[in-house]
Amino acid sequence: MIKKCLFIVILILCTNIYFSYGQTVNPNEKEMQWFADAKLGVFIHWGIYAVNGIDESWSFYNDYISYEDYMKQLSGFTASKFNVDSWVDLIKESGAKYAVLTAKHHDGVALWDTKFSELNVVDRTPAKKDLVAPFCNTLRKNKLKVGLYYSLIDWSHPDYPAKTKSYKRYENDSLRWNKFVNFYSSQVKELVTNYKPDLIWFDGDWEHSAEEWQSKKLRNDLKSWKRGIIINSRINGYGDYATPEQGIPINRPKNKYWELCMTMNDSWGYQANDKNYKSVNQIIRLFSDCISNGGNLLLDIGPKQDGTIAQEQIDILKGLGRWTKKHAEAIYGTKEGLPPGYFYGPSTISKDKKTLYLFLPYKPNKTIVLKGLKNKINRIRVVGNGTKLSHKIYSKAYWSNVPGIVYIDVPEYVLDEELTVIAIQLKGELDFYKEK
Repeated sequence: MIKKCLFIVILILCTNIYFSYGQTVNPNEKEMQWFADAKLGVFIHWGIYAVNGIDESWSFYNDYISYEDYMKQLSGFTASKFNVDSWVDLIKESGAKYAVLTAKHHDGVALWDTKFSELNVVDRTPAKKDLVAPFCNTLRKNKLKVGLYYSLIDWSHPDYPAKTKSYKRYENDSLRWNKFVNFYSSQVKELVTNYKPDLIWFDGDWEHSAEEWQSKKLRNDLKSWKRGIIINSRINGYGDYATPEQGIPINRPKNKYWELCMTMNDSWGYQANDKNYKSVNQIIRLFSDCISNGGNLLLDIGPKQDGTIAQEQIDILKGLGRWTKKHAEAIYGTKEGLPPGYFYGPSTISKDKKTLYLFLPYKPNKTIVLKGLKNKINRIRVVGNGTKLSHKIYSKAYWSNVPGIVYIDVPEYVLDEELTVIAIQLKGELDFYKEK
């Protein structure tokens, strides 16, 4: 009986986590347009956890380190070399159109001068300055969209039920819980009204229900505090877009708007001993999969405690930027590509539906193959250098309405060093054969 009850509890928890990450309400289409067109963002996990290079918040919650030792990092967080202009220049160079900064993680340490808690970098660290304001202002100056991450969970707050997985402050105390809800909603309002982000990125909803968090009210309040703000799904499904984490979806998500958040190595924040970085090629291929399936990529960096960024992370963003700049027309403002089976690789479609872009995450053996295309082809060219490519159509029977197979010649000399993109300019809007 105990095992059965435990299984049911685990099943409910897993269902709630999936719902919060994978389901959304019906968002406003006009508000979501910039997000749908942007395709690429940069996630920035920066906090006191960079001092010792340990897991953000989870390291004390999971009892890997004591809470007291974790908080000793406050004295080592200096932000002494924080150069927001160099950050934003790098973000722009990567091809990202927005960035999201962890204004407050589960440890409760705020990167701004909040009046609702003394646990912030202005009052409690040598940094002694608001780090959110220059970030937001510089992004706007560079015409990039502003995103702020806020953890609903606050394991440091005296009125939050949990402190670590083995230490709970209280259970079933509605008075203290309501005090915490008032605290977090006041802090969110302060963040949104003071810094006016275009996007707010919540985390931590899994520990309580939508009713307990007052998620529906939170959504309505946010929309009234900042016109046009968009919200990720991690307020128990009351957000505007889904946020799968680390693992790219195998099948095309049902949500119209979604974003994969992913680390460059195995850590969100800076950890000097984590050298398991993905290559530029691997990240480009993952990014191509995202946009082919109608999603965005939010690629994470973790600055050091002084505000500098590790060279490995700089190199990846620069390498990604070379590729996004060259292939911009196939990325920004495009729509999800062909369903599986028509082409061996990712694809996107231009907004007017008259150009099909094929991504080649491999070195072709002389030709690539496209099936099911009903349109006539006006031109095929290599994106980024304009080389015209020849093609032939085979297996088109005059008595069948099934289109022929398009074979496109792709010589080796036109290949990009990371991933080549082919543009097929069509006569009319894309029309492909669908089996009944």
